[in-house]
Amino acid sequence: MPRKTIKDIASPHRSPFERIRRTNDAGNEYWSSRDFAKILDYSDYRNFEQVIAKARTACFNSGQRIDDHFVDVTEMVELGSGAKREVKTVFLSRYACYLIVQNADPNKEIVALGQTYFAVQTRKQELTEQAIEDERRLLLREEMRQHNVKLADAAKDAGVVEPKDYAIFQNHGYMGLYGGLTAQGIHQRKNLKKSQQILDHMGSTELAANLFRATQAEEKLRREKITGKAKANKAHQEVGAKVRQTIKELGGTMPEDLPVVESIKKLESAGKKLTGRKPKEQIEE
Repeated sequence: MPRKTIKDIASPHRSPFERIRRTNDAGNEYWSSRDFAKILDYSDYRNFEQVIAKARTACFNSGQRIDDHFVDVTEMVELGSGAKREVKTVFLSRYACYLIVQNADPNKEIVALGQTYFAVQTRKQELTEQAIEDERRLLLREEMRQHNVKLADAAKDAGVVEPKDYAIFQNHGYMGLYGGLTAQGIHQRKNLKKSQQILDHMGSTELAANLFRATQAEEKLRREKITGKAKANKAHQEVGAKVRQTIKELGGTMPEDLPVVESIKKLESAGKKLTGRKPKEQIEE
């Protein structure tokens, strides 16, 4: 059987890899390893399984969850006689496809095309996802500023008046959420400088956890009409611990283990330059 060339399977208007792309009911894209093997000219699927195994290893080594990108399924395929039989297949994410073409036979012309296509498309996706993450961080950080003011007011009504006492109050919230770490401990754990604010270097996941802590602590103080510094501190720590327990039950990453990200002030400065807005006053945590 003659070997396929790019001219045979590629279209000047649409990539062959786009033609085999599938979409599930939720609108998420994926590729079938069976389709992918054919496109990459692997006549024996067993040889292609070795490529998938290498790609899985590369995925693990990159710090990604393999199950997020490689899903083992059984699907029905039609035989030449018209009959159908079950075959083992792997549903692949775009990132998984990228890893596969990086580990496939480089002598195949179509593999070289695939390496270029998925490198470009993966980069585009990364840029899109980063833009979404940046927007989430900006929104959540602003929410944190607003709710920290409300939390401070609730704490003041409970008897936490002096700045030193409020710092202790905040530490109790952090200790609950961060498994006993104070603000200073978080700085050390994440290698932040003393001048750097913790919240400015959080990703959206960590910011969301802290926002939930702040809103629920404020509500608890007001709802239960808590008075006294000791009781307020205890309530804040209890709320933080409850949020931590929820994260654990859901299988999430503990906040102290989440990565440090670039200061949000750079994103805010970029936005101010584009819109001409005047800088807002920064509310300290």
